[in-house]
Amino acid sequence: MEPTVHLSQDQIDFYHQKGYLELESISTPEEILWMQGIYDSLFTAKTGREEGNQFDLGGTDEEGTEAVLPQILNPTKYAPELKDGLFRVNAASIARQLLGAEAKWGGDHAIFKPARIGAATPWHQDEAYWNPMMEYSSFSLWLPLQPATLDNGCMQFIPNSQLLEVLPHHCINNDPRIHGLEVDFADVSSAVACPLPAGGCTIHHNRTLHYAGPNLSNIPRRALILGFGVPATERALRRAFPWNDLKQTPREARAKASAS
Repeated sequence: MEPTVHLSQDQIDFYHQKGYLELESISTPEEILWMQGIYDSLFTAKTGREEGNQFDLGGTDEEGTEAVLPQILNPTKYAPELKDGLFRVNAASIARQLLGAEAKWGGDHAIFKPARIGAATPWHQDEAYWNPMMEYSSFSLWLPLQPATLDNGCMQFIPNSQLLEVLPHHCINNDPRIHGLEVDFADVSSAVACPLPAGGCTIHHNRTLHYAGPNLSNIPRRALILGFGVPATERALRRAFPWNDLKQTPREARAKASAS
């Protein structure tokens, strides 16, 4: 299968200058409908929960409570058919165009915002979750499986914020039981919202500040996120992300129990 998305030089330059990019389509309506069925089945079954791969990103993730921001890490582990498709071919091609020939797929995750109660994803930088001893050059490709709007939580970005270092973060609500992170402070007055049709995508650098609002609509908001990057390298200067060391989440407890 050949890619159907070829970036212009203006689009490539925009990504490197601003730290994000939006595209109208990398898939087809038929493929999106197929992906919706797989996606909904995974979340209905809470697939991966015992391994710590399914959890509430925005809440305390207690058993028997309704999740406000459920997430599944590595959905292709449970639905390997998601490794194929036009969206994957186009995503890999985009990665090579933006990051170079060494760019490789680095994993995926899925975030679901239930209708009317889906929580906001606070302002954060993706790299704040990662190993502080490594240097990264990567991006996340965010693919909505229905129209993404301000009402249901489309992506928003702070232009040029990829030029910042990783800023101090904390667990949402300063609660170490919550896996999700929020930046301590950032000027978001220049935020740009990116509504998209189903099958479009946004792409953002690993340090770009981004946010997605709550789902106030009557339909679920589904998004599949694909990560791509060049091999990480060890940093010469040490740094620490203490906000990750403070976490004591049910997700981590399940993951440790599953691995033992």
